Amino acid sequence: MELTQALREVVGATHVLDDPELTAPYERDWTGRFGARARLVVRPADTAQVAAVMRCCAAAGAPVVPQGGNTGLVGASVPREGDEVVLSLRRLSAIGEVDPALGLVAAGAGATLGAVQAVARAAGLDAGLDFAARDSCTIGGVVACDAGGARALRHGTARAHVAGLEAVLADGTVISRMSGLAKDNAGYDLPALLVGSEGTLGIVTRVLWKLVPRLDRRVTALVPLASVADATVLLAALRAHAPSLESCDFFLDDGLSLVLAYQRRASPLERRAPVYVVAECAGRDDPTDELAEALGQAGVEDALIADDTASRERLWALREGHTEAIGAAGVPHKLDVGVPLAALAGFLEEIPRALASAVPDVPDARAFLFGHLGDGNVHVNLLGPAIEDERADDAVLELVLSCGGTISAEHGVGVAKARWLARARGAGEVAAMRALKQALDPAGLLNPGAVLPA
Repeated sequence: MELTQALREVVGATHVLDDPELTAPYERDWTGRFGARARLVVRPADTAQVAAVMRCCAAAGAPVVPQGGNTGLVGASVPREGDEVVLSLRRLSAIGEVDPALGLVAAGAGATLGAVQAVARAAGLDAGLDFAARDSCTIGGVVACDAGGARALRHGTARAHVAGLEAVLADGTVISRMSGLAKDNAGYDLPALLVGSEGTLGIVTRVLWKLVPRLDRRVTALVPLASVADATVLLAALRAHAPSLESCDFFLDDGLSLVLAYQRRASPLERRAPVYVVAECAGRDDPTDELAEALGQAGVEDALIADDTASRERLWALREGHTEAIGAAGVPHKLDVGVPLAALAGFLEEIPRALASAVPDVPDARAFLFGHLGDGNVHVNLLGPAIEDERADDAVLELVLSCGGTISAEHGVGVAKARWLARARGAGEVAAMRALKQALDPAGLLNPGAVLPA
């Protein structure tokens, strides 16, 4: 009760939740695989309140799980032991005015990506980052896991857009680097260290977001292909002949069938194929000719082209609809991995065999595979194995490492893959990570169990 009362004095009684019906939405992640009862849910309104909350929790020795939109897929934003305080950042949603000369905007950690996109568009600019969870994921979470999405091919992941940030450390200390100076090498770059740290080193409360030019002339192609090898040929042609290329994603035919059934729509294509690529070009001038040239160079004779917003959105819905369609079919094991492009075809072919070998007692186990072709980022979604059964996950991650890939491309490590970190990074690098954690969070209060295994 002492901690509860202390937190109520900081944020107000209505923003400290202990009623199970009120805390439930904060206690389980989007996949449904991860979560536990929270000791409390606290909802501060600004950086000063976040700092005060952390001082209270530090004094009480209470572990804290920072949470944004709770759209994470690796269990990093929900309680797991039942004694954590969930620190929700959703009230930190203010977005400042765009600086048109520098192309910067300050956004609270609780502002959604969609809200930042809207502010950028109103100023004639663009956020430069986009994915399906845009209207529910928050900028703080996006930065904390260094999210990417389809447009990272051209504009980079979240890291490329962080011109500065404000954060609260485990003891309540506030660090702020919000000047937006392009050249500032005075000492260690602490903001860069916090990007991708998943709330284990500090709590991001405000971000200075770097915008990109707004490119309104867009054209999208949906291309059915016979193989992943053909998809890599197409990617090479797009890179060589379409400098306006912004995104290039892929999915497979079983995934398309699932999405079409879930969305209750017919395929827009006259013929089905094993592999599909959806590519989008964007420029100040019409990029249609560039795209057509690239398709011709790749020998593509059958493609669906969309050059207006509604048509493009319908094509992208076939790719972006995978996550929701898979979630409706069961509780998925979601593995966001990356493999070298040269190994992609073999990796995708091997996944079904690895799955069958790992869980022979789960005959209905299925893998749905899709992702970002341009950077080798594959979203592996496994249906069938029980929530606690990690045999299939282990088989996939083993295969990833054998291909020279990474266990996490854009969703983070969280708790789902923490025990694989040493295999992926090596003992020396993990030891350095632990030293950083010990220096910034000696009591281990920030997101315990995430990223670094206990």
